Amino acid sequence: MSKRPFLAELDELQQRLLSMGGLVEFAIHRSIRALIAREAVQSREIWQTERRINEMEVEIDELATRILALHQPVARDLRFLTAAIKINSDLERMGDLAINIVQRAVSLARQPQVKPLIDIPHMSQLVENMVHKSLDSFVRRDAQMAESILRADDEVDDLKNSVYRELIGFMENDQARIHPAVDLIFIAHNLERIADHATNIAEDVLFLVNGIDVRHTFPRSPDVTMPDRDSDVIY
Repeated sequence: MSKRPFLAELDELQQRLLSMGGLVEFAIHRSIRALIAREAVQSREIWQTERRINEMEVEIDELATRILALHQPVARDLRFLTAAIKINSDLERMGDLAINIVQRAVSLARQPQVKPLIDIPHMSQLVENMVHKSLDSFVRRDAQMAESILRADDEVDDLKNSVYRELIGFMENDQARIHPAVDLIFIAHNLERIADHATNIAEDVLFLVNGIDVRHTFPRSPDVTMPDRDSDVIY
């Protein structure tokens, strides 16, 4: 069997993942814009994008399964397919989390503002950068870039904890702020989970490039525990 059709199919799989990744980046960015602008109307576009992300997840799974069945790849090609299947799942979950964020943004648009939004937009910028760099590292097969994403996850965790502490203080001092503060806490939580999925992709890139599983071996801050890949709770 010629190698050329196989390589073309691998390239098609990568291009589809990148297209899906672009939609995910758009959904994340727009969900935070909806929060900042306090405009519920922006949520419709994100719901449409998320539906397309779900469709692409199925299409990519079918393509990857067909490649595995027809070509039975080995070594690096098999690692690429394994990584692609995992990345596909992580991207779909990021789309779900963007929907969670926009649902909370819609709720917040109906309530008085608890505080000026500073930390959460900053956290979102870090997370969006992690998502973009994780996909870039996948295309470039860049292990050094992937490692930088694993380190950036600690900064996102620190920001999330800071947001939690501040908002809990608001709730303790003013019961009227409890509902909007809870919405903001869950937005921070969902951003942190998106960062975890970007970290998953970076770990897959390191496995693809180096053939080494770093999920439980890459050095992190001693107080940071990475959640399991299947531990998402949708709020």
